[in-house]
Amino acid sequence: MTLSIPKLMHAVLLTSHGEMEKMEYRSDVEVPFPKEDEVLIKVKGAGINNTDINTRIGWYSKSSDENNDDGSWSGNPLDFPIIQGADICGNIVAVGSSVDKKRIGERVIVRTMQEVPLNQNNYSSWTVGSECNGGFAQYTSIRSSEAFTVNSNWTDAELGSIPCAYSTAEGLLHRSMLKEEIVFITGASGGVGSAAVQLAKLRGAKVIAQCSRNKHGDVMRIGADQVIDRNSNIIQEIGKNSVDVVIDLVAGDQWGQLLEILKPEGRYATSGAIAGPLVELDVRTLYLKDLTFFGCTKQPKKVFTNLIKYIEQNKIRPLVARTYPLKDIKVAQEDFLSKKYIGKLVLIPPNDNI
Repeated sequence: MTLSIPKLMHAVLLTSHGEMEKMEYRSDVEVPFPKEDEVLIKVKGAGINNTDINTRIGWYSKSSDENNDDGSWSGNPLDFPIIQGADICGNIVAVGSSVDKKRIGERVIVRTMQEVPLNQNNYSSWTVGSECNGGFAQYTSIRSSEAFTVNSNWTDAELGSIPCAYSTAEGLLHRSMLKEEIVFITGASGGVGSAAVQLAKLRGAKVIAQCSRNKHGDVMRIGADQVIDRNSNIIQEIGKNSVDVVIDLVAGDQWGQLLEILKPEGRYATSGAIAGPLVELDVRTLYLKDLTFFGCTKQPKKVFTNLIKYIEQNKIRPLVARTYPLKDIKVAQEDFLSKKYIGKLVLIPPNDNI
């Protein structure tokens, strides 16, 4: 370790799956010591994402077991207590024995969906804030290969809003091979949806977005060409066989309509189901229209390096709605769940002397 790094830190510990009382804000958590291939990051900003809440409540579990032992990204039991936080922006303050000391001082963001350690051909998920500790703390240790240097004049909160939402959005567009086509994006006012709007426009696509009526103006301002209300009949608004790609973060009762608006040989990509994960599929629509479905979780590194390039060239802009001190994580998550904001809510850990 290097000088001036404290032994204890402020952090939020998730003690088990459950409601917000399972999160404990502590000031006596040991600062991690970086392993051989790791860097120690002083966290400056950590955005809030659906996955933080889904992991906490065990939403990913498909079993009827009240313990939600399969409630993680990987489907394996989590090793509680854990430090959540899928977004990390900060500065490297120490390095492991096999990492170049010149990395100390670098400003970095961390890839959320990582390759599995020691077995990069293994599909299993390795997710920051789930399979390893994340950003809801003053310090975190991350494999050096997953901490990406970024040269930008954005604030820490702005950079801390990027990793999870924007990599998810970029992954969806990468997998669905979106080009200068017509794309329909559900949940367009949220973190991933608003990122997808911007990233789709970078590809020259025409963007039709869906969100609540009071957020239409905001979504138009970030690049959408057309916005429809989330409660409207999608087929009536858009028309059958009218879009090339659907980027879906919502699922729920309207899901069948998304397949109807796709053109023959259209592509559907999803990484979320905030309106409900169980949907009804008419398989005839799938095969008679020659549709292609993409489930998008695992991401190649190119997805994240693309984001770094977009940031450094100012081709995208962060959407930070509000910041909160780390100790106010419960208030921040309540605000997140209220869906009052467009863009991201970001937690700021305290300085060492607080």
